[in-house]
Amino acid sequence: EVYVHRVGRTARMGATGRKLNLVRIDLGSLVEECMARTRAIHSIPPESLTFRPGPAVSIMADLEEVRAAVSNLIENAVKYSGKDVSVCVETEQVDGYVLMRVKDAGVGIPKTELKRVFKRFHRVPSALTSRVKGTGLGLYIVRSVAKRHGGRAWAESEGAGRGSTFFLQLPVAK
Repeated sequence: EVYVHRVGRTARMGATGRKLNLVRIDLGSLVEECMARTRAIHSIPPESLTFRPGPAVSIMADLEEVRAAVSNLIENAVKYSGKDVSVCVETEQVDGYVLMRVKDAGVGIPKTELKRVFKRFHRVPSALTSRVKGTGLGLYIVRSVAKRHGGRAWAESEGAGRGSTFFLQLPVAK
């Protein structure tokens, strides 16, 4: 965990009752770690899962929670891409926040489902989702982590068959 710099342990209680263990995290390094793990698990060639990092930026966050959120977004993009995986992760700093974008060229999401995908146990009905293993908790976790850290999460898609982009926005460390 080279990218973690421990500072004073600030604890905030979240909805789960679990205290957040806030540490300084280099988000780009964490994204690279999660991407390497996803490539290994799914045997994906490097060119199918790419990273375009913005300038290095740190966040004050609970490492395990943010790792779970980042991993969920990358894993979902790969799982819902079908046979031809083409996923790009980008980070940039915008107005005191770091914004992580996970773009895929996969099955896409109907406009009516864009807000629902973050609800607990919700899965978008489609031929591919019936073959993809999942509980419908991944995106719920992503949004919960974002909220607990003072950020937000959302999705955009032009519809079925047009790919999706998922966003995770977290405050930059002071």
